[in-house]
Amino acid sequence: MSTEVTDRVEEATSATFRDEDVELTRSLIGKEFASPAREQWTEASHDTMRAYSRAAGDDNPLFCDREYGKRTRWSGQIAAPFMVRAINNPLRGEKPPRQASFRGIHQFVSGQTIDWYLPIREGDKLFKFGGIEGLTPKESSFAGRSLIKVDRWTHINQRGEVVAVSRPLMVMTERKAARERKKLADLELANYSPEDIARHDAIYAAEQPRYGEPRYWEDVEVGDRIGPAGGGPLTMTDIIFWHAGGVGFRFNPGSGRMAYKNRQRMPAFYVPNDQGVPDIAQRVHWDSSWARAIGAPSAYDYSVMREAWLAHVLTDWMGDDGWMCHMHAEVRKFNYIGDLHVFTGQVMKKRHEDGRAIVDVRVAGVNQRGEESCHAVAAIALPSRDHGPVQLPQPPADLARRALEFMIEHNRRTHGE
Repeated sequence: MSTEVTDRVEEATSATFRDEDVELTRSLIGKEFASPAREQWTEASHDTMRAYSRAAGDDNPLFCDREYGKRTRWSGQIAAPFMVRAINNPLRGEKPPRQASFRGIHQFVSGQTIDWYLPIREGDKLFKFGGIEGLTPKESSFAGRSLIKVDRWTHINQRGEVVAVSRPLMVMTERKAARERKKLADLELANYSPEDIARHDAIYAAEQPRYGEPRYWEDVEVGDRIGPAGGGPLTMTDIIFWHAGGVGFRFNPGSGRMAYKNRQRMPAFYVPNDQGVPDIAQRVHWDSSWARAIGAPSAYDYSVMREAWLAHVLTDWMGDDGWMCHMHAEVRKFNYIGDLHVFTGQVMKKRHEDGRAIVDVRVAGVNQRGEESCHAVAAIALPSRDHGPVQLPQPPADLARRALEFMIEHNRRTHGE
């Protein structure tokens, strides 16, 4: 790497928090606005739902096969739960407030809470409204000073119906602090023998997804085990699939002229690679050299990818007739290239709520170093022999009203032009 490129990388990784960014963000807490963002996908189709499931390693035919879906209680293919994060159209409304840029600050998702109310069906378009729910300063052992930002987004379909409410938790850190502390520099990366791979493959081979066989609430007992289920070992191919089929295009990267234009729009997002070519900072997920420049020992996954893995374990367990009402996921450690996970869980509680038969479960992923890198607690509605099929939860009345108002305004602005 040339001295000039080294200097530019040093500059790109030396940004610190600006007080004006922090104060601007704090001033927006509690304000609600229509999101102008365009996500990876704008509409759920047979192919986009299938592509997302492939990216998450989820071969449930309910999420991948249109004809199979027609034979289920849903009467058609539906999307995997976490695809709600990968679909969004710009929602027209009042101009949103100016957001802080946090240029040069490393940002990553560390977990989120989602409540689901409706399935995403073929032909659905999603929009969202919301804003910042909270901002908390924190001292991180990895990167020194950091900020924890929690957003709250209501995801609605083209009919103005509430599909889900998500609360992603974003960690923002100073790249220079992480690089200088070198807390993870001596972390030993994974290496496997054929026998090691065979042992992990045996976990995959032994999995028994429920799919179309109902799991009835009456047949579940507190203490029942979930899993084991496999995850990884994480490869660069996995990252490519997730970036292309999951949530990889939020910052609108592209190739050729599109990359050039995006670089003019947001130059701080582009940092020279080892050959001096400006490339997106998001490449920490596939460029180990750049990952090491910000203090990580290797490229690592997207946190939302592991959250999708956790949801995959649970949807396999609950079967196609169940419904994930609520999930709170936490991602505590990075998942580096080569890391594998074994997911296990347990039924914690059984209860009834608003006419639904609910089980509360916990599931966690442990890597080859014996570390619990991620976990989730979820409330799952199951079919009941006594109470019948699962009835979908209803969103709060005031939220349903606001969702309809946002969609009416969107349609007014769209058709009025």
